[in-house]
Amino acid sequence: MPDRRKVGLAILLMVGATLCFAALDATSKYLSRTYPIPMMVWGRYTFHCLMMLIFLAPSMRLELITTTRPVAQITRALMLTGTTGFSMAGFSLMPLAESTAFLFVTPLVVVILSHWLLKESITRGHWIAVLAGFGGALLIARPGGALNAEGIVWMTLAATCYAIYQIQTRQLSPTENTLTMLFYTALVGTVAMTLAAPLYWGGPTPGWIDASLIASLGIYGGTGHLMLTRAFRYAAASFLSPFLYGQLIWAGLLGWMFYDHLPDLLSIAGMVVIAGSSLSIALGERLRRRA
Repeated sequence: MPDRRKVGLAILLMVGATLCFAALDATSKYLSRTYPIPMMVWGRYTFHCLMMLIFLAPSMRLELITTTRPVAQITRALMLTGTTGFSMAGFSLMPLAESTAFLFVTPLVVVILSHWLLKESITRGHWIAVLAGFGGALLIARPGGALNAEGIVWMTLAATCYAIYQIQTRQLSPTENTLTMLFYTALVGTVAMTLAAPLYWGGPTPGWIDASLIASLGIYGGTGHLMLTRAFRYAAASFLSPFLYGQLIWAGLLGWMFYDHLPDLLSIAGMVVIAGSSLSIALGERLRRRA
């Protein structure tokens, strides 16, 4: 496949992945009105795990679970499970677009944690981007805005877990198979939420429509991550990273279509600042590697 076609396919896959993630968030927001959030986390990982077992296990077999760092894989997977649970709790309380934007402070948290955990140097430009990004978050979380205090706490916890997950991904990626890492996130999430089921299982029994929606959480999550993985095969991460912010557009559209909510001007300004700050860090990394 010519390089131009590869790049075009990578962009389409990235756009599809962000749509899947936004659809997952919008569906979980709807289901959270009736069902416990841990039940939805269970559905998200269980059906994701089943998808990988059906489509990948027959060809990969033991390679799907072969790893030299099982403890790190499990810890990383638990961080993503925490991200899912905390963010679903945040989405249940706040509008989709604003809460999605708040979660996108993760790259800024990664910069700080990389300095602390990986001893990476932080340039003055990085610090300016981090401060600007957190300023954008404050615009969204301002008093009188669309976010409430409890929702902000949940999304802050989600962003922290997601940042640790990304740091561990960076540490594992050079030596571990990408699909194996993806399978461990599904497997560990499934096992953890199944073991914890007696603590949260209850409430109304889902009908076939709601049961299908709970199953769709795993389909959206699994499909989105597979598309993301494939996209990175065809184009560099530094090139594709700006397209991740397409999720903000999808979240805004879905929030308007299904929940009749549009962000106000200050919230939109905060989203633009967060996206710009995170993109400046990604582009700075790209230029540094070229140099």
